[in-house]
Amino acid sequence: MVSSSIDDHEMQGAEALGSEFMRMASVTLKGIKKIYPFSGDDNKKKKKKKKDDEAPQEGKPQLTVTDQGVVAVHDFNLEIKDKEFIVLVGPSGCGKSTTLRMVAGLEEISEGELYIGNRLVNDVAPKDRDIAMVFQNYALYPHMTVYDNMAFALKLRKTPKDEIDKKVREAAAILDITQYLDRKPKALSGGQRQRVAIGRAIVRDPQVFLMDEPLSNLDAKLRNQMRAEIIKLRQRIDTTFIYVTHDQTEAMTLGDRIVIMKDGFIQQIGTPQEVFNQPANLFVAGFIGTPQMNFFDGQLAKKDGKYQITVGEATVVLGDVAQKLLAEKGVGDMAVTVGIRPEHISFATANTPDTIASKVDVSEMMGSEVYLHVSAAGKDVVLRIPTTELPEEHRAGIPYGTAINFAFRPELIHLFDPQTEKNLMY
Repeated sequence: MVSSSIDDHEMQGAEALGSEFMRMASVTLKGIKKIYPFSGDDNKKKKKKKKDDEAPQEGKPQLTVTDQGVVAVHDFNLEIKDKEFIVLVGPSGCGKSTTLRMVAGLEEISEGELYIGNRLVNDVAPKDRDIAMVFQNYALYPHMTVYDNMAFALKLRKTPKDEIDKKVREAAAILDITQYLDRKPKALSGGQRQRVAIGRAIVRDPQVFLMDEPLSNLDAKLRNQMRAEIIKLRQRIDTTFIYVTHDQTEAMTLGDRIVIMKDGFIQQIGTPQEVFNQPANLFVAGFIGTPQMNFFDGQLAKKDGKYQITVGEATVVLGDVAQKLLAEKGVGDMAVTVGIRPEHISFATANTPDTIASKVDVSEMMGSEVYLHVSAAGKDVVLRIPTTELPEEHRAGIPYGTAINFAFRPELIHLFDPQTEKNLMY
C-alpha cells in the first residue's frame, strides 16, 4: 500500500533523463479508477451500503459504493499534452485531489494505466516519477531558512553546492523572494510561504508540476495576485502543469483546458470558453460562471418552421445558431430546462410577449453594473445589468418590491433535457 503522506525523500524528482524525447512531459490517464476498500468488520461495510441507499443529501458528494469499497474516481480518461496547463475543478469530494495524488504516486491506482511521457508509472515510486508537488498547506520545514527549504531536495540528490546555489537563486528571482532567503517560514506571510513552496518545486526541474489547491489558504486579494504570478511562472518555466481547485474562477483564468468533475466522474473536458459557451449538462452550466446560470421550466415548440420556448407568460424565438443545432439533432416539441446566464438577460422597459414580469428582492450596486435578485416564473433569478442600460431613476438602486420586466437574449439561451440533464444543442 502506498503511504498517504510523503516526505522529501519520496518526492525527489528522478535524475534528469538524457534525451529531449525522454523528457517529454505528456501525461496519459487510461481508464483510471480509485476504490477505497472497506475497513473493519462487516457491520461497518453494511452501514456504508445502507447510507448509500438512503435518499441523496443536497450538496453532499454521492460516491458509488460497491462490494469492493467506495469508488472515488470512475473511468478517468485524459491525454495531457507536453507543456499543457490542465485544471481539475469541481466541488469538494468530487475526486480531483485523489486523481492528482494517483499521478503523484501518493495513492495506489485501483484500475487503469498512468503514463508520464512514454513510461508506464503505475508501480513506479513517487521519487522516480520526475514530478514535483505543491501542497495546500505549504509543507515547509519550520526550523530551516527559505534557502535551505528550497535547497533540501537538491542536497539529498548530492547536487554540487555551486549548482544548488545557482538553482535556488534563479528560482527565488523568478518568484521575487530573494530578499527572504535568510528568513524562516514563521517570518513570512501566507503568500510568501506559498512562493517558497513553489520555488522548492521549481529547483527540482521536474517533468510535471502538480498543484493541489495551492491558493485556498490565502485571502481574496492575495489569491488574485498569486493567480497572476502562477500564469507568469508558467510562461517562464514552460512545463506541464496539473492544477487542482474548487474555484471555477481559478480554473477559467489558469487552464488551457479544464476537466470538470462531480462524484468521481468527468462531466466535461474543454477550453475555458468551450465549457462556458457549450456546457455539456446542467451541472457544468450551473458550476461555471459567476453568478451562476439561471434555470427555468420551459416548453420547446416549433412554430412556422422556427423553434421557440415558452417560460411563464413569455414566448421567445431562439437565435439562428440554436435553430440550426436543434434541427440537426431532430429535436421535437418537449418540456425543457431553460438556462440563461445573468449577464445575458436584458432589462426591459415595456411589458411585451417576449418579456417576463418580476419583482425585485435585492439590488446590489457594483459600480458599473447592478446585480438584481428577483422573483419571476416561480424562481429566484439573478440579473447582471450594466448601470448604463437602466432607466435614470434606477441607477442609484432599485427598491425592494419594484416591478420590472426582463428579456432573454435569444442567441444565448441554453436548453437541457430535464430527464438526462444533457445539453440539447451540443
